[in-house]
Amino acid sequence: MNFSGIRLGVNQSTFIKDPESSELGLRIIRGSIDMIEEMGMESFTFRKLAKEISSTEASIYRYFESKYKLLLYLTTWYWSWMDYRLSFQLANIESAETRLDRAIRLLVEEVKEDSDFSHINEVKLNHIVIAESSKAYLTKEVDDVNSKGVFSTYKGLVGTISDIIHELQPDYKYPHMLLSTVIEGAHHQRFFAEHLPRLTDVVKGEDAIGEFYRELVFKAIGRTLPR
Repeated sequence: MNFSGIRLGVNQSTFIKDPESSELGLRIIRGSIDMIEEMGMESFTFRKLAKEISSTEASIYRYFESKYKLLLYLTTWYWSWMDYRLSFQLANIESAETRLDRAIRLLVEEVKEDSDFSHINEVKLNHIVIAESSKAYLTKEVDDVNSKGVFSTYKGLVGTISDIIHELQPDYKYPHMLLSTVIEGAHHQRFFAEHLPRLTDVVKGEDAIGEFYRELVFKAIGRTLPR
């Protein structure tokens, strides 16, 4: 049940029961985003979530077998949403330079709420992805999770933009490495800007993080940055 009528694909191995199929499931998603963004994954528990949404732990476990699987669901939804947005950003754009520039901006810009998805606060979810998403893959279970296709949307997003890089510079050898570095690096820089500002740079009148990564990508492939 998505009140906008738009549903994003999320790998089914991340949940037991689709949380978008019921009002309780939507409350679980909304409540978990609020709580994880506020207290972090370490302090977050299903017991606390149940109390917050006036439900029971047992009910939450009917949707997710663990808070790790819930984190996988949230991060997978986020990358599906980014892929959804990318398709609109690139539609009917012939220039590969413009498509690449739009894609990089999308990957590194500050996130705003999307009215298409009323049960998700994308700004808070972005904060979770920045602070917590590495816990989804820096685990002993990563190979098993990957074998189930959980990271396929994230990898597909990187692949789509890598193809644009190869349009512009067919001999460039490291497009996937470049783009994953951009994504993860931009996340770190957003975190630094809020919490450890001496590890990043602030330039008055511009989004310094966005401009840095746009410049980095185009210089790496030997192309002029569009203005």
